[in-house]
Amino acid sequence: MNIICDKCRSRFKIPDEKIPVGKVASFPCPKCNHRITLNSMQKDEKKPPRIESEEDNENIADEMSESEYDPSEKPFDFAEEEGKTALLCEFDPALKKKIAETLEIMEYHITEAQNVRDALKKMRYHNYDLIVVNEDFDTNNTDSNGILIYLQRLHMSVRRNIFVGLISSRHRTMDNMTAFQKSVDLIINSKNIDEVGKVLSRGITDSDFFYRSFKETLKKMGRI
Repeated sequence: MNIICDKCRSRFKIPDEKIPVGKVASFPCPKCNHRITLNSMQKDEKKPPRIESEEDNENIADEMSESEYDPSEKPFDFAEEEGKTALLCEFDPALKKKIAETLEIMEYHITEAQNVRDALKKMRYHNYDLIVVNEDFDTNNTDSNGILIYLQRLHMSVRRNIFVGLISSRHRTMDNMTAFQKSVDLIINSKNIDEVGKVLSRGITDSDFFYRSFKETLKKMGRI
């Protein structure tokens, strides 16, 4: 939904799924703090098309990587939120439910992506602390996942601050060599989803320990 602040006339776009259905919602304008009121009955119910092919995934990653910044597209997911944020990219209801419950226990503010395009738009405007993505998410080719393609192209100064967990039905949990090849931090086999909390906690702890000395060195050099 496209929004214009009545006071400062700033233009914004809020993802439809963030607007409660059948209710009147309000929030402060990020620029002037004027209260904006929305009528969810007026929202557009159209959804972006599903990405199906390898070529589509490559193209959408290219499009989002090369497109110019447009502040009117910036999502409002975290305008008033604090703490850790996580992006969940999973279609399977059972897996999504288990992962979401675990992330809530771990005190993450969770955003669920509807498809690859939706995920990449959210990632473009917010640096998530954690991204959990299924290798089959919105693609027929597990070796051409648009989200992983986008992450591989991120500058390392950005990428190293994002922990990426890959849900896979092919690779074993905590297969470090495959994780390196896929440019992710951790692999979780879907059969081990009941242990997702323990696996994620261990992976994040190991990653923090690995990067701690590196980041401290960069700080001393004045590079971060």
